[in-house]
Amino acid sequence: MTSNAIDAKMLSKMFLAGAKNLESKKEWINELNVFPVPDGDTGTNMTMTIMSAAREVSALGENADMAALCKAVSSGSLRGARGNSGVILSQLLRGFTKSISGKTELNIPDLADAFDKAVETAYKAVMKPKEGTILTVARGGAEKARELVKGGMEDMEQFIAQVIEHAEYVLRQTPELLPVLKQAGVVDSDGQGLVEVLKGAYDAFLGKEIDYTIAEASQGNGSGAAGQSSGYQAQAEAEIKFGYCTEFIIMLSRNFNIKNEMDFKAYLESIGDSIVCVADEDVVKVHVHTNDPGLAIQKALKYGQLSNLKIDNMRLEHQEKLFKMSEKQEQAAQAAPPQEPMKPVGFLAVSVGDGINEIFKSLGVDHIIEGGQTMNPSTADILDAVEQVNAETIFILPNNKNIILAANQAAELMTDKNLLVIPTKTIPQGITAVINYVPDMSVENNEATMMQEIGNVKTGQVTYAVRDTMIDDKEIKQGDYMGIGDKGILSVGQDMLQITKEMVAAMVDEDSELISIYYGSDVQEEAAEQLRRELEETYSDCDIELQYGGQPIYYYVVSVE
Repeated sequence: MTSNAIDAKMLSKMFLAGAKNLESKKEWINELNVFPVPDGDTGTNMTMTIMSAAREVSALGENADMAALCKAVSSGSLRGARGNSGVILSQLLRGFTKSISGKTELNIPDLADAFDKAVETAYKAVMKPKEGTILTVARGGAEKARELVKGGMEDMEQFIAQVIEHAEYVLRQTPELLPVLKQAGVVDSDGQGLVEVLKGAYDAFLGKEIDYTIAEASQGNGSGAAGQSSGYQAQAEAEIKFGYCTEFIIMLSRNFNIKNEMDFKAYLESIGDSIVCVADEDVVKVHVHTNDPGLAIQKALKYGQLSNLKIDNMRLEHQEKLFKMSEKQEQAAQAAPPQEPMKPVGFLAVSVGDGINEIFKSLGVDHIIEGGQTMNPSTADILDAVEQVNAETIFILPNNKNIILAANQAAELMTDKNLLVIPTKTIPQGITAVINYVPDMSVENNEATMMQEIGNVKTGQVTYAVRDTMIDDKEIKQGDYMGIGDKGILSVGQDMLQITKEMVAAMVDEDSELISIYYGSDVQEEAAEQLRRELEETYSDCDIELQYGGQPIYYYVVSVE
């Protein structure tokens, strides 16, 4: 039975149902990628983003109030955001929850206000918003909601149905706003993902039978205070790694922002598992299975006083063994060498392929974040990597246009280090950026120099098509090789060598001086050497460099400068 108001319990179900529906459609959404490359990952990125929040919402249980629910949705999606689609989704959720967090239940005008705030927040997060995308679909839904409120709509079920119907209509129009969608014969994949979230939420509102179970990210069974006794029973039948179930509430006496929450969770993960950390404005609920509850308690006391402290030994028969293990951990911690002084500047680079990773390391990059196409690191992944670089200022090289927004979001969340994003869209741009870093120059001058130099790099990448389509007036068949440049497809055909040469020809001009070739894990060295020789014959005025990249999916990555 539906209602004309939505309380926290119902909103929680609607959010979880929306997340589950998106998860069930992720592969289909991946296939809506305009370019028929084997790395379409919109559905995966959006799913991993919303599931990060869904796990926090699930851990709250059914009795959470609106403020706690909104906090879980916002912070969980911000930390878990992957790829541009995931970051924009996280900003939509952030704006929506900010509008409603102070309410106990939501009526139709409340939802319309929240839709408006969601769209406003998402548009602000994107430097150059593009119409025909998830932003257009979200705005269309918000405009319909406002229209219904002005028209006096009072039926919640009809209100939600009509908002979704209009969002679907706007989604169908996205090919008219983005010609590349029309030519490829698809709607915007990000917008489709948003519609699937809304449809799942509507199903929950209607009371349809839905499995609300949210699996843990790294382990099969959920954790938390809810279901605790059944967790004990399962663990009693298997080898238990961490023996003490520790629970408490922190009564906050200092600021506990998203970065503090992430750091605290990371610390708990370093000493145990089955982590639940749910923060409200004034309190933090903590649950952890650990071998040394004292470590968790000592860390928590830095943020405030503790209450409702409870520690259960899940393996009484191994009590002495657990004590010795805990003792050894403390001794190891005390014997750890002191940290070296923090250096002024460090580098982080997102990279994939053992050859390219070694190139970055040889150029002085402090830490590599494994990722790129098909596996965009999340905002949380980037923040975790920042902790591995002992420097006051850290330059991060995303090296992929789909990771830049997550890197920017990480920079905004940083509180104790200066994280500067150099918006490199390709691996060659990242290599050029770090090569042009001059230690004797100021951070500001280095940033300006790197930004200028990456603009001089043209990049081409050779891969294969996973479906038939038409893009940039080029007919593409499944299995064809494609040379993809910075702004579109440069060459298509059946001969990899020929396609690569045609791609390079489209990139080289009279000002070109250097052609760099990075061959991937699926290319034989002999074939790469043949490509180098033929390019040397054709471009005798250019220096030709050939290096092993080891990257998957892309047979060749080529830069022209």
